[in-house]
Amino acid sequence: MDKRTGLPVIGMVGGGQLARMTHQAAISLGQSMRILAADKNDSAAMVAGSVQIGHHTDLDALREFARSVDVVTFDHEHVPGEHLLALVDEDVTVRPGPAALAFAQNKLRMRDRLSAAGFPCPPYTAVSDVEDLVKFGTEHSWPVVLKAASGGYDGRGVWMVGDEAEAGELVPELLAAGTELLAEQRVEMKRELSALVARSPFGQGAAWPVVETVQEDGINTEVLAPAPGLTPHQVHEAQELGLRLADELGVVGILAVELFETDDGLLINELAMRPHNSGHWTMDGSATSQFEQHVRAVLDYPLGVTDLRGPTVMANVLGAPTTPEMSPDERVHHLFARFPDAHVHLYGKGERPGRKLGHVNFVGENMDDLRTRARLAAHWLSHAEWPDGYDIHGKGARS
Repeated sequence: MDKRTGLPVIGMVGGGQLARMTHQAAISLGQSMRILAADKNDSAAMVAGSVQIGHHTDLDALREFARSVDVVTFDHEHVPGEHLLALVDEDVTVRPGPAALAFAQNKLRMRDRLSAAGFPCPPYTAVSDVEDLVKFGTEHSWPVVLKAASGGYDGRGVWMVGDEAEAGELVPELLAAGTELLAEQRVEMKRELSALVARSPFGQGAAWPVVETVQEDGINTEVLAPAPGLTPHQVHEAQELGLRLADELGVVGILAVELFETDDGLLINELAMRPHNSGHWTMDGSATSQFEQHVRAVLDYPLGVTDLRGPTVMANVLGAPTTPEMSPDERVHHLFARFPDAHVHLYGKGERPGRKLGHVNFVGENMDDLRTRARLAAHWLSHAEWPDGYDIHGKGARS
């Protein structure tokens, strides 16, 4: 407990941009947040007032960190499960707990649990040798999706295997490296959706509007809130799916359910039990952001309302192939000169190709217009060029 404020201290393991934005939300609520960061230059470590430098795989560092806070939560799912169990055994409050987090840490365990409970999932199988994958590909047709059971994100740890020959080359290499594998049927989908929900220890749940996520090379580039063209029944189905999953798995905090929309209905792709890229739009487009909601949930405060303020488009700012000569300061200046209604959220990261440097939100009425402006803004912030040829030396240029 913070003796100055009389409020509990939240500890977030991980110093990335999710911790940075959760810290911002905690400040607005008057809460104290402490960060366990691997490096002093991590995104959250650069702005948080209370930071411990230590690695999430170091049990002693985790124990020291836990002693200084009232509740431990996460900006990633990579803390070893045995470390989390050790903390719980020592009466540390961990939210979400290790029993729930295990299903976000291991995709094979998640598939087994969700399929056994009757949740809609694509056909899958564990892969312990080449024959497992060949048999699955023969039964479900090639290509098939091969995944690392743990550790993958943003397209990493996912391989599209086209035939038996490719399987024979790839699987032995991955198994030799100690990678646990599973295969899934390639889904013929219309698009990808995300159902974002929150749950408190008391059991209160809240769901945001269902969104469409746009992917390029396995990386989420845009989020459209709400997802265009969904029927009320589809929205209800996706939200109920998220809330039921959160309840059955015992999630505390944010749960993002990545979904495939198919001709036959919704299928669960993956789960994340933390603030998620598909929820960044809520910072400006919702009455309560996912980051504030996560703080409320892990403290067991009543959850905030999730009403849509207006149609919103989020676009990720991804590092350009070469770093522009124009400084980030100049880029932000020119962006605001053209789009004064842009909501810019930068993460304080060094620029490199493909890296998530920030995101930009636009809130308005016309989804097509919002999407155009968000794409232009995100490209400008990373590349210092306007794809539509806009002249930065016109109105609003810095002299």
